[in-house]
Amino acid sequence: MTIHVLVAEDSVTTRELLVAILRSDPELQVVGEAKNGAEAVERTRHLQPHVVTMDIRMPVMDGFEATKRIMIETPTPIVIVSGSLDVREVEVAMHALRAGALAVLPKPAGPAAPDYEAVKKTFLETVKAMSQVKVVRHWPPHVRFSAGPRPKKIAPARIIAMAASTGGPAALSRVLSDLPGNVPVPLLIVQHIAPGFGDGFVAWLNNNSRLRVKQAQQGERLLPGMAYVAPDGRHLGLSDPTTVLLSDAPPLEGLRPSATFLFESVARHVGSAALAVILTGMGRDGVAGLRAVREAGGRIVAQDEESAVVFGMPGAAVAAGLTDAVLPLSSIAPRLEEWCRSGGAE
Repeated sequence: MTIHVLVAEDSVTTRELLVAILRSDPELQVVGEAKNGAEAVERTRHLQPHVVTMDIRMPVMDGFEATKRIMIETPTPIVIVSGSLDVREVEVAMHALRAGALAVLPKPAGPAAPDYEAVKKTFLETVKAMSQVKVVRHWPPHVRFSAGPRPKKIAPARIIAMAASTGGPAALSRVLSDLPGNVPVPLLIVQHIAPGFGDGFVAWLNNNSRLRVKQAQQGERLLPGMAYVAPDGRHLGLSDPTTVLLSDAPPLEGLRPSATFLFESVARHVGSAALAVILTGMGRDGVAGLRAVREAGGRIVAQDEESAVVFGMPGAAVAAGLTDAVLPLSSIAPRLEEWCRSGGAE
């Protein structure tokens, strides 16, 4: 089936470039263009595209407001295409993700750029992949647990390791904002995100959380109530139970940072005191690492299918039989706090 795309971009030059890139792929058809957010809302309603590429800075109505309106009125997959990597614009892009957009990408620089073909390939692959995502969200109040005998009491967790991909910024923001500022353990976070967006992503999380959120630095000591995010292009793990390790080791399954690297490292250094969380995302990143957490006696929480934008990563963990709890997003933070303070159950 041909994928119908609406392009929302106020710059004529950039809009023409995006349209040309999209039209170069026979699976995609540009069915409309919008030069501001208000037009994007109206044309999404009228044209019913399979996916929208959305600029952030536009006249009349910006991309953030347009995303909110579309997700309320005509839920449609949206890919944010940001023309700037400054912290403020990236924060606005993150707000758009929380409002329902699925991914954020940098604008291609044009055919003369040395990395043009790679950027073009990523852009097309992302647009096609996001067009297949179901964007109607449900936040059910129920909680589901893995089947099994009634477990025994165990010691509190000492560290939380979290990983996410597609849909992850909004999910992570929800979990971190639901946790109290005095949570008694540090958090390590891997989020797959386009290069260059890391600083703005961390700043946005920090402004939307009672925890302090920062980009992880090699060799720093972990503190409770702090969330450490993997920087662009580096694996995040531990060199000992309380010290950050950043690694330039080869990508795992094409990914650096990798959820599997994080989970394996945490399992190796804190064993049964590890608490791993796998959130919304495409693919299977993290499953091998979660197996290491399971073998070390740690606990694993997966986001449930109803609340996940994409159930790929958590779904793979569930299918592998690795999870202790499969929870809606709204229930994850309370469960993490319980297991960090009182230990909960095995």
